[in-house]
Amino acid sequence: MSVRVRRVYEPPEPEDGVRVLVDRLWPRGLSKDAARVDEWPKALTPSTELRRWYHGSEGSYEEFGRRYEAELAAPEAAELLDQVRELTDKGAVTLLTAAKSPEQSHAAVLARLLQG
Repeated sequence: MSVRVRRVYEPPEPEDGVRVLVDRLWPRGLSKDAARVDEWPKALTPSTELRRWYHGSEGSYEEFGRRYEAELAAPEAAELLDQVRELTDKGAVTLLTAAKSPEQSHAAVLARLLQG
């Protein structure tokens, strides 16, 4: 099983496999043709409240990860997570995000859950 996290602004690579956009909003300034996104499960993304908390002054990445995992336990998000997990059983999956630091983002939390 191969799951990796990349910025959506990076050019697609053959080893990306299935490209899954894990942001709620479409990335600014990027055409759908250039992004080459295969899946876009919007309900898999963190809530607006959690995103605002994390990007506020008191949000730590560790606590964000715990809170996000709790959100992923909700039925709709859990179902989408299972669907992405099924994709990983078939081959490589690349989680795409516009976050400037993908390694400290919700995409990294998702990757950890999918690989674990």
